[in-house]
Amino acid sequence: MEDKKTKNRILVVDDAPENIWILVEALKDEYAIMVAKNGYSCLRLAEGEHPPDAILLDVTMPGIDGYEVCRCLKANAATRNIPVLFITGQIDAGSEAKGLELGAMDYITKPFQPLLVKTRVRNQIELKKHRDQLDLLVHARTEQLSLTQEVTIEAMATLAEWRDPETGGHIKRTQHYVRTLAEYMAALPGYQRILSKNMIEMLYLSAPLHDVGKVSTPDAILFKPGRLTPEEFEQMKLHTVHGRDLLFAAEQRLGSDSFLSIAHDIAYCHHERWDGKGYPRGIREEAIPLSARLMSVADVYDALASKRVYKPALPHEKVMEIIREGRESQFDPHVVDAFIATQETFRDIARHFVDEDSLGEREREREGDDN
Repeated sequence: MEDKKTKNRILVVDDAPENIWILVEALKDEYAIMVAKNGYSCLRLAEGEHPPDAILLDVTMPGIDGYEVCRCLKANAATRNIPVLFITGQIDAGSEAKGLELGAMDYITKPFQPLLVKTRVRNQIELKKHRDQLDLLVHARTEQLSLTQEVTIEAMATLAEWRDPETGGHIKRTQHYVRTLAEYMAALPGYQRILSKNMIEMLYLSAPLHDVGKVSTPDAILFKPGRLTPEEFEQMKLHTVHGRDLLFAAEQRLGSDSFLSIAHDIAYCHHERWDGKGYPRGIREEAIPLSARLMSVADVYDALASKRVYKPALPHEKVMEIIREGRESQFDPHVVDAFIATQETFRDIARHFVDEDSLGEREREREGDDN
């Protein structure tokens, strides 16, 4: 005989003991039976440690009726996938439509026919097994796709890091800055639908590609310690176009709805300005993709707060002042407001992902102080 622990669990819910007895007798050989005599007990058992694989639910019960119980089950993420079969003494088209609209899978009418009850329950159990297996396959496929996206992004970002060793810490910091801004703005009116959890994750993963176009920038310009000439600056600006072209070529292979569309927007537009005086297109305000507006603040903060071959790092307070002054000229005012609200998180990120040379300088300074 099959071990009871391996049997599918059926929850029978009815306030009439005779109905419970009939259903238990019909199903006990094939299933492990759970019993509830009212809607409240049903909900408690359904949310318990060992939830049922199907529920036979009486429509008419004292307290809360079967329709309300079904509504509660389907509103709860933990129980919404449990098949519900209504049991009732009489059924009309209106009642049946109401039950099916609430999410019930079937109706079983009284007086019960044991063979029919077994068949209906068995069908729903098999359907649930197929749905559960499909969910597992979809979840596995989604995880595989997510890993593919992450590896692709990291590989591309590494190209830029090899060309410019300074970008290693910059990449890590800016992607955390972007996520910090996006998570804060996701709670603001008008941004909840745009900045979904999935979108924020894609922003976080895509942010490292914002400077991937620098792989085409000549060394003499990329590593120049002094100020660039106007001609050199024009050539430096082309990294946005080259980044767009590189990502666009990859995007064409994966489709326009791929994760690279976000990276494409960031790489191409993160040097655009709110007032339209940026590059390469000179677009303004909300014509600039939100992803690029977020990256703009993150990128400028890190550029100013970090040491570069051509300049020392600025104090956090000075960087705050510069970005605040750029509100509504260089930067999206809403993004600047989010930055001001999360500035301490920015400071923590900068400390956590400090560049190795900066860390070495700090250690040498401490040693000097000790001496």
